[in-house]
Amino acid sequence: MPALSVAPPRGHALNDLFSRRSGVVIGVVHALPLPGAPAYDGMAVERIYERALADAAAYAAAGMDGLIVENHGDIPFLKPGAIGPETAAVMAVMAERVRRATGLPVGINVLANGALHALAVAKASGACFVRVNQWANAYVANEGLIEGPAAEALRYRTSLHAKDVRVFTDSHVKHGAHAITADRSVAELTRDLEWSGADVVIATGQRTGDAATGEELRTIKAATCLPVLVGSGATAANIGEILAGADGVIVASALKEGGVWWNPVERARAEAFMAEAARHR
Repeated sequence: MPALSVAPPRGHALNDLFSRRSGVVIGVVHALPLPGAPAYDGMAVERIYERALADAAAYAAAGMDGLIVENHGDIPFLKPGAIGPETAAVMAVMAERVRRATGLPVGINVLANGALHALAVAKASGACFVRVNQWANAYVANEGLIEGPAAEALRYRTSLHAKDVRVFTDSHVKHGAHAITADRSVAELTRDLEWSGADVVIATGQRTGDAATGEELRTIKAATCLPVLVGSGATAANIGEILAGADGVIVASALKEGGVWWNPVERARAEAFMAEAARHR
């Protein structure tokens, strides 16, 4: 039985952005450490952009539907209020170059949970969506207590005249504990995302590269009228199973050299993944 909507309809974000209602594949551009990050060694920002553009080109050549630009090299991440303007500035330039070079729809994820930064970067770069891992409620992450920014972020988006920027957000967020909301089911937490203005829901595993369980994916899918993506753990071996239960996938680690997130994208891996995905969409 289809889920009952808990909010007014907002259109189908995947169809609007990628001209597909299902089988969407989005690759993640994991940026090298940016200025201000612990691992940043003074590298010229042009080299950071070059790496991002190379990864983006490999994804595009493989036939990806879209990309997400993410500051994953900035580990350990800051809480949203401590993220500096330098991060948003570099990411805006990077995302704009990726968008122009590939012609693909681009999203922004500013870690950790930098919803306002991501919206600002999207507005400046021409990106069309943001990923905000924790959108509603609260949980305890590696960075500490993270509260859902939906109310503030949506008002900020309105102030930027950026209502065309869609919000992709995770249910039962990875890299954290949910003891605060342990009395509420995953289904109810998912409904909260739809009620709080999200456009797409993402199911993930416990950490980067860890797959969501089939049971959790089915629970999330049954709880919302929004499109659902799987946000981690996708490989060429399981992409058919994933696309049988989700509307699309966000992928990165499995397509990197050696299968680890910090390495460059390996074009042959990306092409093999997309060839397998094409058989199931």
